[in-house]
Parts: sequence; C-alpha cells; structure tokens
Amino acid sequence: METYTAMRHFADSWGLLAMALFFIGVVLFTLRPGGRESANEAASIPLKDD
Repeated sequence: METYTAMRHFADSWGLLAMALFFIGVVLFTLRPGGRESANEAASIPLKDD
C-alpha cells in the first residue's frame, strides 16, 4: 500500500471522526456552565489599564 493511499484511507475514515469529536469537544468546552465568567474576563483584558 502506498503512503498516499494509506493516508487517504485514514483521513476518509478516522480523520473525519477525530475532527468531529474535536469540534464537539470545543463547543462543549465553550458552553460549559462556568465559561461565561472566564470568557468575559478574557475579553476585557485589552481594555484594562495597567
């Protein structure tokens, strides 16, 4: 089996699954219950005077 063929087979099967799970994980991490406070704090960093 050629390297390209093996990589293409992996991307077609397990690569898509890995990317979908990563996307779901990022969305769940963003929408977790304690996320709003930390997101607001991070968003206000450029506006703080040091």
